[in-house]
Amino acid sequence: MKIVCAETVLLGESAFSNAGKTVVIPDRDIMRDDLLDADALIIRSKTKATEELLRGTPVKFVGTATAGTDHIEADYLQRRGIYWCASPGCNANSVSEYLVAGLLTLRSRHGFDLEGKTIGVIGCGNVGSRVVKKCHALGMNVLRNDPPLSAVSADPDFQPLENLLAESDIVTLHVPLVKHKPWPTARMADYTFFEQLKPGALFINAARGDICDYDALMDAKKGGAVSRTILDVWSPEPAFRPDVVKLADLASPHIAGHSYEGKLNGTIACYNELCNFFEIPKTWDIAASLPAADVPTIGIDCRGRDDEEVLHEIIQQVYQIEEDDRLIREAAVHSEVDRARNFDALRKSYRMRREFHNTEVNLTHAAHGLRKKVAAMGFKVV
Repeated sequence: MKIVCAETVLLGESAFSNAGKTVVIPDRDIMRDDLLDADALIIRSKTKATEELLRGTPVKFVGTATAGTDHIEADYLQRRGIYWCASPGCNANSVSEYLVAGLLTLRSRHGFDLEGKTIGVIGCGNVGSRVVKKCHALGMNVLRNDPPLSAVSADPDFQPLENLLAESDIVTLHVPLVKHKPWPTARMADYTFFEQLKPGALFINAARGDICDYDALMDAKKGGAVSRTILDVWSPEPAFRPDVVKLADLASPHIAGHSYEGKLNGTIACYNELCNFFEIPKTWDIAASLPAADVPTIGIDCRGRDDEEVLHEIIQQVYQIEEDDRLIREAAVHSEVDRARNFDALRKSYRMRREFHNTEVNLTHAAHGLRKKVAAMGFKVV
């Protein structure tokens, strides 16, 4: 069996060589000719699994090591009888950690407290539900909006969008890109959306670039409807807009979900599905592939310090979100071709970022409430 694997699939060759001959190709360089003798294709979002790519090939299985699927032409695959799978939830914890790191960084810069603030979470699936839990643990009031979940749930706490926007100090998007009814999300954050927003709200998009009209966002920020922004996704990508980067208080090159574990979970999901589909024994030793944590332990003296200051210091030692901000600003050059190249390079060469659960935190002079908050973020608390 031959497997074509995109270069950015973490440990792709190590994993899939256990199942068959594996050829690794840069994501955007995978062409139809590469698949003329292939049985399976493993990709991430930079490779589009379309009819143009797959027509006339013997590919029987397509796996994407990502939670999102808007790069998969699902109708065509289904018509052709090609089995395909995604990796829902693979990077959900990574995105929730990114959001907490971003909020605590802006809190440190601007001197506001998160506790007591109201955050509106739009989209409460794998990512949004984790964001809800972490924000509750930080002492925030959480409003939730998710029409598809509300339609199948007896939960009375889901809010209409207009209520959430009017009442939230912070609004964060965690919806997939959906272009069809009954609940389309394409450009949902438009001029009307920002007109309904509580004046001076903080806006976050770490979902998909095309769910936001960035011209509307820029007008909202210039007019004061939006005070601050955290932006990880762009429209277009990879040739992102420098004017939108300049507008953002924190910006990053679509890496909120790029923790080591987030990417590895995607590889594992595809590997397991491929083995099940082709009825191949699962022989990949995943544990042997895991590197040691970069920051295994942290010691913090909490005496005389508030909880959010301590949390920010702990997270800073594991994940420096301001480094991602610096890098994308440097990449925002005048040439569109060079910007696109820089964007892809930042994602391809992204440094290893381990999730919080790999780090043990030794807190001295810490109240019980602070210990609970640190544990709720995912750290192991001594």
